[in-house]
Amino acid sequence: MLSIPRDLWVNIPGYGENRINTPHFFAESLEAGSGPYLAVQTVSENFGVDIDYFIRFRFESFREIVDSMGGIDIELTTPMAGYDVGKYHLTGRKALAFVRHREGSDDFFRMQQGQFMIKALISQMLKPVNWIYIPNVLIAFNNSVYTNIPVHIWARLAFALFRVGPNGIDSQSISRAMVMPFTTSEGAQVLMPNWDLINPLILSMFDQ
Repeated sequence: MLSIPRDLWVNIPGYGENRINTPHFFAESLEAGSGPYLAVQTVSENFGVDIDYFIRFRFESFREIVDSMGGIDIELTTPMAGYDVGKYHLTGRKALAFVRHREGSDDFFRMQQGQFMIKALISQMLKPVNWIYIPNVLIAFNNSVYTNIPVHIWARLAFALFRVGPNGIDSQSISRAMVMPFTTSEGAQVLMPNWDLINPLILSMFDQ
């Protein structure tokens, strides 16, 4: 699992250089449903990684999925997203606020919060006591998520997650040390990637 800062300055196929969070908007504004495909192409071409599938979560979808699980239990060993160390039960609304929290932080902290929440969701659903929520989760997922993953792949993904657990996921981020903040000629504040530092990380994660 690799998190990419939204302000990373990259080449967008057919559009030139821009933030990495813009291809979805560009394509979606021309044809509904095409956004994820250009986003995938952009990541693939800039990072040199073959990407077969995607899942698009909207913020509202995330909230509905958490609520369908009966909420999410988290335990913080360090302060995060405005919460002190401790155990908390979050509703979908609070979980979404946790992931989106920006006060006193930046996008690098948001990436950590997002990865933490994804692992917490996986950990909770892997516990047999929570399997009673699976039908509700599947309904919420099907109603609110857009993906090109075929049905037969889902069973393989579920088995892999069950086998390795959330702690078996290699979770990395494009860090501050791998980028250089700069201002474009139009006055936009963005992040220039240092590929000499990023490429070894990509190689170690994806063996390309």
